[in-house]
Amino acid sequence: MWIYIARRLLWLPFLLLAASLITFSLGRFGPGDPVRVMMGNRYDEQIAARIRHDMGLDRPFHVQYGDYIWGFVRGDFGVSLRYVGQPVRDIILPKMWVSAQLSMAAMLISVSAGLPLGFFIAHKQGRWQDPASVSIALVLMSIPVMVSVPALLGVLCLWLHLVPCSGWGGVFDPRIIVPAITMGVPGIAGLTRLMRASTLDVLSQDFVRTAQSKGLDQVTIDVRHVFRNAMIPIVTILAFSLAGLIGGAFITETILGIPGIGRFVVQSIFDRDYPVIMAVTLIGASAFVLANLLADVAYAFIDPRIRYR
Repeated sequence: MWIYIARRLLWLPFLLLAASLITFSLGRFGPGDPVRVMMGNRYDEQIAARIRHDMGLDRPFHVQYGDYIWGFVRGDFGVSLRYVGQPVRDIILPKMWVSAQLSMAAMLISVSAGLPLGFFIAHKQGRWQDPASVSIALVLMSIPVMVSVPALLGVLCLWLHLVPCSGWGGVFDPRIIVPAITMGVPGIAGLTRLMRASTLDVLSQDFVRTAQSKGLDQVTIDVRHVFRNAMIPIVTILAFSLAGLIGGAFITETILGIPGIGRFVVQSIFDRDYPVIMAVTLIGASAFVLANLLADVAYAFIDPRIRYR
């Protein structure tokens, strides 16, 4: 197992190098000029050339790329082109932490409701609880954020006065309730259907019928055999959901005034703030690679039959 983990981790620098090269190339050779965006209507070619020289944007491509990679290895993500003089690390890490807290709260809602519901209705196949539960979950999933956020604010904020209407105060602040529900409820439907399908597949296996023929009670069969095996495909979804925690939610963060990374990244793309785009891309790529490794390791703990060499 440890050899497998070490081998996977050794591939991480090569994957990040490939992702960084593609992103850096698209930023440098793609349309748009960050200096022109910064200067706006006051653009002057001579002043722009001096700014490019001061920022090092007029150097050869391989020199710029090499300097950036060397800085990234040392934990230096560069300086923002839009917010001149401010290190990218000091800008994006607090915003990523805000988005991660919000996404974790939403994921907790999705998992705590979706997995038990899917496991339950799989045992009710053919009864009214099965289609009713799936239908309700799909209806809730289909409600767009632009509708659910004003509706929740109208009930919880304006009518009941239980939570503030906007802003951010952390995980233990009441202001997290509305965005967490908005982002968490749609995920219930997906996890419910996935858990239902996985549970039905396990219930049809021979080892479940063998356990039933031995006279084991249904609770023991569900806990020791059905649930553990049904969780194997779910682990992949949960692992990549964890990796996506730092991605933020553009619409929810914008409507509720949450200082997360989602809206900031979109604005950075329009501003051609290449250091910010590069840093977010590489951090996100690292998170997804580690999430994939975490899922593989979790498989071995859930199912002892799975072994890596």
